[in-house]
Amino acid sequence: MTDTSIPRADESLDEEGTEPIEASDDTEAELEAEEAEEGGREKTAPAENDLFRQSEIAADYVEGLLDILDYDGDIDELVSGGRPVVEVVGARLQNLVGQRGATLEALQELARLAVFRQTGSPSRLLLDVGGYRATRRKELAAVARNAVEKVKEYGEPIRLEPMSAFERKCVHDVVNAIAGVESESEGVEPNRRVVVRPVD
Repeated sequence: MTDTSIPRADESLDEEGTEPIEASDDTEAELEAEEAEEGGREKTAPAENDLFRQSEIAADYVEGLLDILDYDGDIDELVSGGRPVVEVVGARLQNLVGQRGATLEALQELARLAVFRQTGSPSRLLLDVGGYRATRRKELAAVARNAVEKVKEYGEPIRLEPMSAFERKCVHDVVNAIAGVESESEGVEPNRRVVVRPVD
């Protein structure tokens, strides 16, 4: 079994020669802008087996957490959409999701850190618990379509409530597939939000 232990509170990541992982942002344009600022390094997509290895490491880590918390759940590791995915299914898992997915986001970051410690590379791992992300994606698609209708009807930008990076990405995907409107994120975490506006 791989070492996916949680770092102790007194254990500095710098002592191990690693750097903290920055949370991925929600649009490709923003990611490309960040890379341009960092000197425009070339993108290289990880191989499928590397991505699956990342999902295995994360699954081992999540399994350890479930054991500590005495939660039962089946864990599936896979690669989907060019990124590693770990899905946890079972009864009584709502506490692992938390209010509006806050606990799930924190667990995802811990799992990404476990992958980083094993591989030395940042991961775009997606963690889902109890199908929360799939359900939330459907809800956000409805929110996005409603915002688009209002923008088209009134011709004014609509600012949505603050959302996580995952939630913003879901909204951007829906809005960007509809002609006549565009979306962008504004603000700073945790108050970063999507703005939907008409295309000039």
